[in-house]
Amino acid sequence: MILLLRAATRLATFVLLAALAACGAAIAVFSIGSGAGDFSLPGLARLMHLGRLRDHVGELLSDLAGRGPVAAVAVLCGLGALVLAVLLLAGVLWPRRERLVILERGEQGTLAARRRALARAGRVLVEQVREVAAARVRVRPGRRGGGRLTVRITQSRSPEADDVRGRTQLALAPLTEAFGLRAGVKAGVKAGVKAGPGRHRGRVE
Repeated sequence: MILLLRAATRLATFVLLAALAACGAAIAVFSIGSGAGDFSLPGLARLMHLGRLRDHVGELLSDLAGRGPVAAVAVLCGLGALVLAVLLLAGVLWPRRERLVILERGEQGTLAARRRALARAGRVLVEQVREVAAARVRVRPGRRGGGRLTVRITQSRSPEADDVRGRTQLALAPLTEAFGLRAGVKAGVKAGVKAGPGRHRGRVE
């Protein structure tokens, strides 16, 4: 729910900023002109039908001041806008809780590790495998312990892909067995890349 609220807040922020930028750009461009011509601020007002909009808003405010179905609908819309504003604020201000990979739970507490730290450790282990030129490691914690460790490796040569994947999974065994992670390895070949000390490149997520 919170993730959905955060996504809605980001989308609303982007749309409002884009609309504000477009309005500012239009005002700046039409401000170059002078007088009451089309290329001026009065011309922009005529183009946007601001006079007609003013009349409609005035009629709406007059209806809201009285009693009737229009006023009831306006009250409901106002309450809905308040609820939406509260939800958007909750999406912005709600503290984000980082999901950790659990190593051990006991009476003394819980021992866990962060995803990026495990991803860095996994990349170091993968870099020890021969013919691995680059590695991209990503860790996704499970909701009830454990999780998944995904590795994308780039081979410097073109041996059997299964052999490289197997040796990579063996290299990751100390990490995956300790934290209960399921390892998934995908291998690709990049021509012209040679593996060796100092030539490894990696990315963690």
